[in-house]
Amino acid sequence: MKKMKPNPDANKSILWITYLMVGLFVGMIGYFGYFLQVQGENVINNSYNARLDRFSDRIVRGELQSNDGHVLARTEKDEEGNERRVYPYGALFAHAVGYFDHGKTGVEALANFYLLTSHINLVEQTVNALSGVKNIGDNVITTLDVDLQQVASDALGGRRGAVIAMEPDTGRILVMISRPEFDPNTLGMDWDGLIAGDNTQAQLLNRAFQGLYPPGSTFKILTVLEYIREHPDTWRDYTFDCEGVYACEDYTISCYHGNVHGHQTLEQAFANSCNGAFAALGQELKLDAMHDLAEKLLFNQELPLPLAYSKSSFTMNEGASTWEILQTAIGQGNTQISPMHNGLITAAIANGGILMKPYLIERVESAAGEEVKRFLPEAAGSLMTATEAQDLAELMRLVVTEGTGSAVRTDAYTVAGKTGSAEFETGRETHAWFTGFAPAENPRLVVTVVVEEAGSGGQIAAPIARRIWDRYFAR
Repeated sequence: MKKMKPNPDANKSILWITYLMVGLFVGMIGYFGYFLQVQGENVINNSYNARLDRFSDRIVRGELQSNDGHVLARTEKDEEGNERRVYPYGALFAHAVGYFDHGKTGVEALANFYLLTSHINLVEQTVNALSGVKNIGDNVITTLDVDLQQVASDALGGRRGAVIAMEPDTGRILVMISRPEFDPNTLGMDWDGLIAGDNTQAQLLNRAFQGLYPPGSTFKILTVLEYIREHPDTWRDYTFDCEGVYACEDYTISCYHGNVHGHQTLEQAFANSCNGAFAALGQELKLDAMHDLAEKLLFNQELPLPLAYSKSSFTMNEGASTWEILQTAIGQGNTQISPMHNGLITAAIANGGILMKPYLIERVESAAGEEVKRFLPEAAGSLMTATEAQDLAELMRLVVTEGTGSAVRTDAYTVAGKTGSAEFETGRETHAWFTGFAPAENPRLVVTVVVEEAGSGGQIAAPIARRIWDRYFAR
């Protein structure tokens, strides 16, 4: 019988197949480890994962606490042993803490996995398992500040709108107010009315994250930034003579309440929020570059936020009409922004151009108070250069010292900010905006306020921000 010779090509093919299979196996093991360590928690905590709720069969849902230990949500049992979720501060933290029944929102949803996980000692867990007693879930300590939240709530009063306060260098959210609100303690009884088709109050809407408004003059931050980018060496030379009304072709743009600002430098026009100057300035900008800037500052983009939100929108492109250009440059037209997004832009300016990811969970502790997990600040990216951020901060400082933001002027601390009065429907009062940070030279707290149909941002929204800063710096 003829002896067969080895086939080198066949041996090489077998060897390559072996390498491939080993590589695939190693890759699968690596991905499995990555999934368990990095992605597993997110999958488990996904709102579509119904299995997570089964954890409640053996674990009592843990507490949600403020950053200084006040209980914001806890689970109580009645005489029959039935559990119910209790919110000691009622409507005060309605949108931030969220609710547990009828689905989950707010931190109740964000921290669901941690609240239904128990790290009590192993002996106690074993005894509870043998006796059929539920283990006590971990407690989640939030970044929310009860004192500042109450101040913001009192300052906003019964008016519709939203207030956000956060640390620009960490991203910690200290205040989140949305009005009108609801009481999570009575959500079951109130539910049908809250979702009724004829309910125009939209109490369940978290206006801080999901409300969309014309930005009004707060958008002049973007308009002036684009002008600075296009004229890096000469932007301070810009001047405009304001007569109260700016005419262009068949269109006219009026300054707020017909104010006549006279001869204005760019710094003065920004401080006085001169619509005429910015409408004229908008016609000089490169529209494609303006669109790119808006998207760089997260319009039409996903936002690095921990809760459900609405995307802000910017639609002006190359070839836009004169009217669209005039309106967009002063923060009107089709542009829409959420209060939280406005706060993110302000925070990036305060932090030298770097945006930190906002977060609401500080740490997780066992029922015995032992730390299980801590969340650390994380950068989301750079929205602008440090020089641009400094230029904008200086302009925003002038708003307070010389312009429309005088309501937050004080000797106790310095503030940089921008007011806005946003038109949204003919014949109705404007939305009042204010966004800013303090101290201006070393920012520690960003505050953004919108009050629906309230009129002047400088007169209505700015004082709300000041009350928060007054309390913050007095502690």
